[in-house]
Amino acid sequence: MIRLARPDDRERLREIQTHLGEPNPALLAYAVDGPPVVLVSATPDGDLAGYLVALHDAETSYVAEIVVAPAYRREGRARRLLAAAFDYLRERDCARVRLSVHPANDAARRLYESMGFEESGREGEYYDDGSDAITMSREL
Repeated sequence: MIRLARPDDRERLREIQTHLGEPNPALLAYAVDGPPVVLVSATPDGDLAGYLVALHDAETSYVAEIVVAPAYRREGRARRLLAAAFDYLRERDCARVRLSVHPANDAARRLYESMGFEESGREGEYYDDGSDAITMSREL
């Protein structure tokens, strides 16, 4: 099940966030109360398995974080989070969505490409290890 995050999800979301290579705790703390959207992937028993944070304005959205806890990976959760985000953002008249991905993250790049994202540029020295970020985007 995909739903909007609630304030009482914060602790579990912070735990899941630790599985990101470069987590941004301040962003997550801010986003749970909005205006960025935080969508969560919940298991049938109510555990949170992953989340997505997207910032948006009138036309464009940026997926700032997407992560699934290791125990729940390879179940299609990231794909469902992105699909739900597309629906949510379309309802708010966003026309385009962007994201950044580490060049070594082949699994994420394959997922994004399979969902219609195309490489749209690079940002130099974006990551802590000095790597550029691949920026990807798609129309909604």
